Amino acid sequence: MKLRLTWPVLLGLGALSGTNAVTAAPAASLGERLARAAPEANATVLKQAASAMMCASSHDPVAPRRLAVIDYSRPSTQRRLWLFDLNTATLLDAEWVAHGRGSGDNTPTSFSNRPGSYQSSLGLFQTGVTYQGGNGYSLRLEGLEPGINDLAASRAIVIHGADYVSESSIHSLGRLGRSLGCPALRRTVARRLIDELAGGQYVYAYYPDPAWLSSPAANHCATSTAGTPAPAASRSPGKATAAVHRAARAQAGQH
Repeated sequence: MKLRLTWPVLLGLGALSGTNAVTAAPAASLGERLARAAPEANATVLKQAASAMMCASSHDPVAPRRLAVIDYSRPSTQRRLWLFDLNTATLLDAEWVAHGRGSGDNTPTSFSNRPGSYQSSLGLFQTGVTYQGGNGYSLRLEGLEPGINDLAASRAIVIHGADYVSESSIHSLGRLGRSLGCPALRRTVARRLIDELAGGQYVYAYYPDPAWLSSPAANHCATSTAGTPAPAASRSPGKATAAVHRAARAQAGQH
């Protein structure tokens, strides 16, 4: 594994220090820079994703290089997955992505962590290894939010390519085809995006679900009143929590 310099993390809109392009403008947060890189995406969602990822990765041995953000509040007929290079805060791809067939028709409305639900899960995931499976070249995901997506691995929720994710499906069905809960991609781009995301990178799946956004998941990312990650004996790397969502919403001016 290649070593990369880690950066001191300040949650949310705090300044970052360092020398790479992400940290070149200390007055701007990572979330704000991602929003400028992808103006067609929801800026609030990108800020929440950046905050959750920064909190979860603060104890990672190496800094993450990639972040994928999925906005399930958009219909499947729209490109709703954005892949970012975190070293330069630039957009690498904007893609279509399928949701689980149990989550809804064109625009999903229901999400679950339950095995057999065939629903998509929300929240922050960390990527694992690639493998060749029944859906071809695939990428394992670890859900980082207890009770929200932490059964992703046992549910076999992975990133993979699928024939039903295509413009032809949109034309014939009026939507993309649907998965069994996986964020499936077009086959023509799946391998490239999977390779970009493999090995300890982050995926954030969003929908304005009040129960999720206020989830009392175990507080591994407690924040101080200044908004920076507070030391906590119970804190473990790779766990995003309700504290992150509350901080992100406050930073974005939501209540």
